Amino acid sequence: MLETTIAAIGPLDEPAMAAARDLQGRLTKPAGSLGALEDLSVRLAGLAGSCPPPLPEPAAVAIFAGDHGVHAQGVTPWPQEVTAQMIANFLAGGAVVNAFARQAGASVTVVDVGVATPLPVDPAAGPDAPAGAPGGVDGKAARAGSRLVAANVRRGTRDMTMVAALTRDEARAAVETGIRIAGELIDAGAGILLTGDMGIGNTTPAAALIAVFTGADAAEVTGRGTGVDDETYRRKVGVVRSALDRQRPDPADPLGVLAAVGGLEHAALAGLILGATARRVPVLLDGVIAAAAALAAAALAPDAVGAMVAGHRSAEPGATAALRHLRLDPLIDLGLRLGEGTGALLALPVVTGAVRVLHEVATFDSAGVSEK
Repeated sequence: MLETTIAAIGPLDEPAMAAARDLQGRLTKPAGSLGALEDLSVRLAGLAGSCPPPLPEPAAVAIFAGDHGVHAQGVTPWPQEVTAQMIANFLAGGAVVNAFARQAGASVTVVDVGVATPLPVDPAAGPDAPAGAPGGVDGKAARAGSRLVAANVRRGTRDMTMVAALTRDEARAAVETGIRIAGELIDAGAGILLTGDMGIGNTTPAAALIAVFTGADAAEVTGRGTGVDDETYRRKVGVVRSALDRQRPDPADPLGVLAAVGGLEHAALAGLILGATARRVPVLLDGVIAAAAALAAAALAPDAVGAMVAGHRSAEPGATAALRHLRLDPLIDLGLRLGEGTGALLALPVVTGAVRVLHEVATFDSAGVSEK
């Protein structure tokens, strides 16, 4: 599945991009007055291969959840059981991502790709999907929360400071889970996918991944995650360095990097990005976990960057380093560091607006407006 998906990924369509640039120049506004939104609309036209591109709707958030063996190194004060407890919160509709998704009219799919603690919910009991979204059901389900997909590859990664976090087969299985979820959401009608994540301790492997793919020092890309104190932060930086020194991952082997120092949710998110790109559907990236996954996806298929839209600039320093490496400019900057897909959801109206301009704004000729 991975090789077939990568083979289906190609560059942006230049004629469609040229048509979008030409249309932007004829709309009733000064040329360039919408700034980055104009560039975004052109890129989305190139992804779709048409001008104007389809409106990016409905939106579907995919939250991949996993736990981490490196948690044992004291990189966070939060207990590992919180990962499973937050999944229950997602399904009940009580998390920030649920509130923002209801506001945006987006569906939320939670995927257990590597949670260590047995889930306090029955996957069969979760609603299929919020109403009005891909696979939507009734309004009661929409209020209740999210749909849960059971796709556990293993119950948490190994401690990457001791051994490789995953075997190569486990990393591939997680990537292919993301590809499969992307296909299912798109087949159900999604016009844009939003990345989400949940995993106590997952900013530590994210920092390791970003350090490998960007070449930055561990201290430059390791942040405070959930807000750790100075002592825990220093320990966290040391843990990232220790893992990199022990594993020595090769950035030319992205699947090997994911296996050495990644998390199951990072690998699955990389797969989601690849799967969406192969279908020419945009992916709106959330924070540092998504940025780390995006680096892996780009290493596997460089043209995948064409489908990526950076939703926001996370407060985690690794996110900025990753986006700089990918040459992606974030749409909003609010100092967010929650994850879950929250920043991507807040940026969603910006993406929709960029495309809606090409669909709905009159040209100078059609509106009878004089040009300069």
